[in-house]
Amino acid sequence: MKQLNWWKSIASFLVVLFTMPLGHALMMIMDKTMTPEAVHYSAFFMGLAGLIMVVIGVFVKGDTKQTLWGLFGGLLFWTGWIEFLFQYYATRWGTQPEMENGEVVTRPEYLILPATFGMWMMIMVLYIFSTKNGCNFINWWQRVLFRSRKNEIAARPMTHHTSIVTFMELNMILWTSYLLLMFCYDKNFLGDHHPVTSVVAAACLIGSFFIFRKQLRLSTWGANIRMAIATVVVFWVPVEVLGRLDFFKEIWIEPEKYTTQMICILVAFVALLVYIMIAARKKKTHE
Repeated sequence: MKQLNWWKSIASFLVVLFTMPLGHALMMIMDKTMTPEAVHYSAFFMGLAGLIMVVIGVFVKGDTKQTLWGLFGGLLFWTGWIEFLFQYYATRWGTQPEMENGEVVTRPEYLILPATFGMWMMIMVLYIFSTKNGCNFINWWQRVLFRSRKNEIAARPMTHHTSIVTFMELNMILWTSYLLLMFCYDKNFLGDHHPVTSVVAAACLIGSFFIFRKQLRLSTWGANIRMAIATVVVFWVPVEVLGRLDFFKEIWIEPEKYTTQMICILVAFVALLVYIMIAARKKKTHE
């Protein structure tokens, strides 16, 4: 029986998981403490820094280092050039938030994000028809669509750069999860209280455990962290749904009111990240 890497998987999961509330909190802090103009300029340079980090990751040595460059570069890219850019244009053209009982339940930038479905599908067509890769979701579609001709139609992988792979994995999974959530929240389709939305959240929660089970079998830090991205983003879908339904307080939406808790998350994140970097370096030295 293949060894299960419990601690490595838990550490990888937590590092990626902590980026979710910390990323949300960063956006809230910027929105509340900076002028709109300063936010937009900062977001642009944040996205640019993320892109540069991903490119740097192509040239660094070591699978774990390349993965981390791709992960954090991807997070900055997503936050700066996707979320904040949507916010900029939503604000510029006067897109109104979705309101319920006098409270904002969906920010304007997320209301226009579903318009990117066609672009998402365009990229998915490329991945499904033109790449041989390790994504279970894409492999499932390839088996369903191509059957016995799978290896013939999707014969070769793209050039493998771990940093780019991590970057694309993160952004595509985040994009997919947002499209799914916005579809579920939209009352023209389902709505946040619709039973199907609850089923989707439950399915994602269960699915995250299956992904984590696969993660347990990955012995290298880099591969484990990359699988943790999928585990966390899928796991985060029910977190978003439950938070929207007020099952718990989303402290990352108001970080100024929950400073102690957010600092604890930040400290734990930094400590785990440092541990992973040291552990990966020690393993490489021993090899």
